[in-house]
Amino acid sequence: MYQFLRAILFWFDPEAVHHFSMSILKIACNVRWIRVLLAKTFSPPNKDIIYLWNIPFQNKVGLGAGFDKNALYLRELKTLGFGFIEIGTVTPQPQKGNEKPRLFRLVKDNALINRMGFNNDGVKVVAERLKLWKSDLEGITNAGITNAQLIIGGNIGKNKHTPNEEAWRDYEICFGELYDWVDYFVVNVSSPNTPGLRELQEKESLRKILSHLQYLNKKQVAPKPLLLKIAPDLVQPQIDDVIELAIEIKLDGLVVANTTISRADLKTPEQQIKSIGAGGLSGKPLTERSSAMVRYIHQKTKGQLPIIASGGIFTAADANEKITAGASLIQVWTGFIYEGPAIVKRICAGLK
Repeated sequence: MYQFLRAILFWFDPEAVHHFSMSILKIACNVRWIRVLLAKTFSPPNKDIIYLWNIPFQNKVGLGAGFDKNALYLRELKTLGFGFIEIGTVTPQPQKGNEKPRLFRLVKDNALINRMGFNNDGVKVVAERLKLWKSDLEGITNAGITNAQLIIGGNIGKNKHTPNEEAWRDYEICFGELYDWVDYFVVNVSSPNTPGLRELQEKESLRKILSHLQYLNKKQVAPKPLLLKIAPDLVQPQIDDVIELAIEIKLDGLVVANTTISRADLKTPEQQIKSIGAGGLSGKPLTERSSAMVRYIHQKTKGQLPIIASGGIFTAADANEKITAGASLIQVWTGFIYEGPAIVKRICAGLK
């Protein structure tokens, strides 16, 4: 059924289809019996709660940052069975992002290219939405999960016009505003769509941002897990630097990995790729690279550093590959677009 629907939707602009589809889902979920029916249809059985950082994840399958940047669709995504949702990337000030079109499908490759540019409503607006969500405890809802039980990660970044030497201030602002309303944090310095952002992945730049956030975190009564999201384009010495710094600062984990700037070995015609231009590539082309990075980091740290795996996860086999490589949790994004609303249930049913 979804394959037929997807064939129709893929005739239209990807970003417009995203907003249209989520708006329709939101309208449907306003009707309680439809919401319950959808939850029963798409939610996996709540039988394998996973505890990581003393947080109870309903299942191992989460939705990566960038899909629900502004925390607008938490109820709807919970209805589809996700074990956790990562909102953002959120910046201190609202920003429109890059000019449209900025999201493109590579159907032959089961991939997407995006150059969104951290478009979001700003951290204060997003924090207020999360506050309302967390306070809405109207009893048991879909599949026996309350709002409080949906684990929410906060992916934070810097505004486009903030100089890199001042970036730490942007991350501090986002951390402070979201602290009470998210369950864990992910520091995003690896998006290719904000000019100069990836320069912050260098060891000393990272140390300044992460050590400051960890200092603020440790001052809290109940510190939140602090993770770093890294790019799949890092070479081994850079990955080693990240591992060394993560252990030094006592990060709680890594998200592996973001989108890539590589265009190697794609089936999509080269002329079409050139016409699309810059942006981060996600989807199936990242499967192998992401798994290799997860495996390397897991082995290098002897499993001491929890990993959320992201990149090219479409099926239970893809998810099992990541978990076998050493991931504790996984995130889908492009796979959700291509596989449809049943992706969580299918993956959970096939996890070893």
